Amino acid sequence: MDFALAVHGGAGTIPRDETSLSGTASYHDGLRRALTAGRDILAADGSALDAVTEAVAALEDDPLFNAGRGSVYTHAGTHEMDACVMDGTERRAGAVAGVFGPRNPVRAARAVMERSRHVLLIGEGALAFCRKNGVAFCEPCYCRSEARWRELQNALHHPGGEPPRYGTVGAVALDRRGSLAAATSTGGMTGKVPGRVGDTPIIGAGTYADNATCAVSATGHGEFFIRHAAAFAIAARLRYAGQSLDRAAEAVIEELAAAGGSGGVVAVDRAGALALPFSTAGMYRGYVRDDRAIHTAIYDEPYRLE
Repeated sequence: MDFALAVHGGAGTIPRDETSLSGTASYHDGLRRALTAGRDILAADGSALDAVTEAVAALEDDPLFNAGRGSVYTHAGTHEMDACVMDGTERRAGAVAGVFGPRNPVRAARAVMERSRHVLLIGEGALAFCRKNGVAFCEPCYCRSEARWRELQNALHHPGGEPPRYGTVGAVALDRRGSLAAATSTGGMTGKVPGRVGDTPIIGAGTYADNATCAVSATGHGEFFIRHAAAFAIAARLRYAGQSLDRAAEAVIEELAAAGGSGGVVAVDRAGALALPFSTAGMYRGYVRDDRAIHTAIYDEPYRLE
């Protein structure tokens, strides 16, 4: 079976002014690094779970994306990160929420899945678990960013004035053994209330994987993705309505948009079909298939899967 991998680096009203356009090459580079990390694992007959973990870790290490090192600030000027991984083979999953300290929250989520009998750990309990289980931590200054601090000040002084930008990162993969996996990580929304948790670590909302159907990673207005169980809804359309992945993913994104929740997903089904729909002006995204070139895109240009 051929492998397939797709990643996203967030969706939203991504500006097309001269300043933002001049930096698009860096975003493409970041997406390519993530796709390369995952592709190399899959090409060596590695697992989908390892591929999505490493792809998301690469995005967490890139300060351009709102996850890990590039996480945005809460209303209180702190960082609170969420992450999740799910293995479609037995629907095992692990997640963390409201954490700051692990260098790669996706690795913390993976540790929860593999070294505990739980699915979701939060706050101080999650951090204690990570320390006990050897998850790598970063220095407190690792996530400090003047650009992110300015974003917070703008949000605090001009509430409602900035268009939404959803900076979640994620990956989905199908490996050569036919196993599916998904991983998602985020720093949340700029200026969010401390303690707020979005869809990223919620199984079936922002992350889902099941070998019988598909793997999904979402980015967008998390409250809507939670209320509509968006990631599971896509899988349910495949399982119960016999829909194609394309049709199912697009239908769920359209449903969310009609309810007032914008965003997008990357998804792969058990046959290797990919879908990357979004309802915003842009979504950082890309994909790669077995022995083929890496494709990346940002804006709402026509996006044909080759």
